[in-house]
Amino acid sequence: MPAAVRGGSRSQARPPTKAPPKASRRAAPAKAAAHAEHPGLSTKWTLLAAAAVLVAAMAGVLASGHRGERLAAAIGTGIDSQFGNAGFRLKNVEVEGASPMASADIIKAAGVYQDQPLLGLDLKDLRRRVEKVGWVKEARIVRLLPDTLVVAVVERRQMAVWQHGGRQYVIDEHGQVIPEADANRFPKLPLVVGEGGAAHAPEILPVIAQRPRLMGQMDALVRVDDRRWDLRMKDGSLIQLPASGEENALMELERLDQRSRILELGFERIDLRNPDAVAVRPRANAPTSSPVVAGL
Repeated sequence: MPAAVRGGSRSQARPPTKAPPKASRRAAPAKAAAHAEHPGLSTKWTLLAAAAVLVAAMAGVLASGHRGERLAAAIGTGIDSQFGNAGFRLKNVEVEGASPMASADIIKAAGVYQDQPLLGLDLKDLRRRVEKVGWVKEARIVRLLPDTLVVAVVERRQMAVWQHGGRQYVIDEHGQVIPEADANRFPKLPLVVGEGGAAHAPEILPVIAQRPRLMGQMDALVRVDDRRWDLRMKDGSLIQLPASGEENALMELERLDQRSRILELGFERIDLRNPDAVAVRPRANAPTSSPVVAGL
């Protein structure tokens, strides 16, 4: 049996046509004044400039006989540059729906950088990269002009820590490993041990979780020969479950505990593999060491 070891928008200023405002009014922001001096940076002029770039790029490419992809690249580069000059550059990345641990890996996988032209981002490709992160079940990417990218994800729920081959892995509710998750940072998750444990844990853990008293005393769920389970308790005792009908066996254990409080009395082993009887072996220092068999 494997050992269970726990390790906002910008206003467009126009040149004044009337008398200056009274002294009691608040002075216009310096940024607005800068726009008044340089109207070429306004959104209107930026759009006109982008259109000019588009026409020039088309004319140049058609005259040179280059292929369509060269046209697309030239247009994209010019428009990105114009909108970048207007201030549509990446300043903030907001990750929604993810834990702090997952957020760091999601931002890394996104591969975006400060001051990157926001309108030039390929959102479909960005979404594919984010959904390759182990933490992520699904993702949605949204641009918020002028400078923010929102990455909204549904995070895979961490269900247990799986110990196998001398290593520990965090698995989700489908038994899939989350590669980026550090098992040492999830000490409150149930421990599942043995070959086949990850694949079959989603079948048995919800059944045990319905019994908080039992769940609170369980130290590890051990997969035996990839066909059945043993429950190793925190006091070192063992509860052996059958290869099938685990829920019925646990219901019988629950009834037995309600009658005799057996989980408090202490035992070496409770064998639930026989559907017709429950065999209880007391601890070696108990008044009697002979097995106790309770008929069902």
